[in-house]
Amino acid sequence: MSAGPQGFGVQGGEGQLSFGGYSGQAYSPAGDKGRFVLPPSFRKAVKESSGGRILCLDKHERWNCLVGFGLSRNEELDAQLDREEERALRLGRDFDYDQRANQLFGFSQLPFDDSGRFVMPDHLRALGRVEDGLYFQGAGRFFTIWNPAELARMGEGWEAAQAACASLVAEAHAKGGRK
Repeated sequence: MSAGPQGFGVQGGEGQLSFGGYSGQAYSPAGDKGRFVLPPSFRKAVKESSGGRILCLDKHERWNCLVGFGLSRNEELDAQLDREEERALRLGRDFDYDQRANQLFGFSQLPFDDSGRFVMPDHLRALGRVEDGLYFQGAGRFFTIWNPAELARMGEGWEAAQAACASLVAEAHAKGGRK
C-alpha cells in the first residue's frame, strides 16, 4: 500500500511544494545500529513535503505512538498556534503561547538516505515505545508510527489499522524479517 496524494496543496517557503498527503500502511522491521527504514511510499511523500530528505518526528499528543511529517507542515503548525491562541482569548481562557509553540515545534528533524534509512534518537524510541519494528499509518497531513503491540492495545475504531498491521507484520516474518 502507498502514501499517495489526497488533494492537498501546500505552499512552501520558497515556492510551491507538490505534496498530496499521507495515506496507506507499511511495516518496517528494525535494522542494525538503531536504524529504521522509511518505507518507499512514505519516503516519496516526505521528500515532496520537505523538498528533500528530512523526516520530522515527534510524540503524538494523545496516543503511545510517534507522528511523522515533512517540513511543509510548519506553516500549518503556525496557523494552528494562532487559532488556538485566538480561541483561548475568545473564551477567556489562559493560553501560554510559548509553551504551546514548544509543544508544536519541538519535533526532531532527521535526515534519511536514498534508501530511507534513518537513525531514531533514543528519546523518540522511548516516547513511542519503539521496539523491533515500525508500523506506518497514513493520516492525511501526517502519519503515525506505531509499535505493533501498542497499536494492538488501542480500542474500538482501530480495527482496520490493527488488521493491516498484523497482516504486514506476518508478511515481514514470512519473508524472514524481524519481529
